Amino acid sequence: MAVEVTMPKFGLTMREGTIQRFFKASGERVNAGEPLYEVETEKVLYEVEAPASGTLAITLFDEGATVECGTAVAVIAEVSEDVATVAARYSQIKSASQPAHRDSPVTSPPPANQTAAANPSRRDRHAASPVARKLASELGVDLDKIEGTGPGGRITREDVERSAKSATKMQPAISASAQSADRVAFRGVRKVIAERMHQSLHSSAQITIAAEADVTPATEFRARLSREFDFSYTDMMIHAVARALMRHPRMNARLNENGAEIVVFVNANVGIAVALDEGLIVPVVSRGESKSLREIAVESRALGEKARAGNLKLEDVTGGTFTITNLGMFGIDAFTPILNPGETGILGVGRIVEKPAVYRGEIAKRAMLWLSLTFDHRMLDGAPAAQFLQSVIELFNSAA
Repeated sequence: MAVEVTMPKFGLTMREGTIQRFFKASGERVNAGEPLYEVETEKVLYEVEAPASGTLAITLFDEGATVECGTAVAVIAEVSEDVATVAARYSQIKSASQPAHRDSPVTSPPPANQTAAANPSRRDRHAASPVARKLASELGVDLDKIEGTGPGGRITREDVERSAKSATKMQPAISASAQSADRVAFRGVRKVIAERMHQSLHSSAQITIAAEADVTPATEFRARLSREFDFSYTDMMIHAVARALMRHPRMNARLNENGAEIVVFVNANVGIAVALDEGLIVPVVSRGESKSLREIAVESRALGEKARAGNLKLEDVTGGTFTITNLGMFGIDAFTPILNPGETGILGVGRIVEKPAVYRGEIAKRAMLWLSLTFDHRMLDGAPAAQFLQSVIELFNSAA
């Protein structure tokens, strides 16, 4: 019996995914467990494996299509089945799922065996890093026309940028009026982020509270301990937040999908917002409450490096229960962060500034830090949220 391959659902907030490419063409042999197609979610690129062995009878969507979770995207005919019969049975579904292209000539599809022969290595056709693929999509660069300079001919980010610049130089001159504004396609990661932030604001009751904290003890602690191992203030904040979430479990919770129950998590899985050229990604330090500052520092550094290299796996970006976003390195004091959809809280971290402050009844130079906590007012009220923020400050100053 033919097996339908559906768009998977990764996490509670995923509603749809975008098909980036198929590794097999219709008519090609498929083995259970091997990558069949690649999907881009709001978090990462992910390879979906074939659920059964057989022959890929038909793909129901084109590459680049955005498909709701649970919808069939391809059909595998089992060994005993006639591939043409299976393809014919599902061809009407494919016609209904594809948008009309009035300017495209109508051609008959090649026989299945001919298609397979024409695509002997469809997966190798786009041997490119995830970052390069995303950038190519944003810039409208055809990966087929790029010769990779990376290991094994892999297409790198630099290859895509070089190709885009070359194409720009070849563009004919345009009128002065047409040069009055730049136009950038609103798609890919940027569009996904916009949709998620809009969804977040309209599906929760968000409110932000802020406090300026004296973090001089934390700066002194870091100055002493940084001689032993390398860690950042963000690592210290992850360490503090994870422990504070255990003291205030309602901040470490979410409403279930039907909004009938509050689900309180037993582990503090803290997401760290990482800014990339093409958008924002939030890798997760899992079970932060059980890890030392040293362990958190090692893990967060590794996650940051993987994020910037485009090598994050699905397990690196799922399961978060709370998020930290730090704009201090950009000279920002305070801001209003937006909740990661489904989570109850997000902590905005500003820069640490040395300035005069009242300390033990006298004016003294102190290290001051603004913290901005956005929380879902449906889940808890202002007083417990303020208590959580106080705990974060206390624990940040006693990181040992």
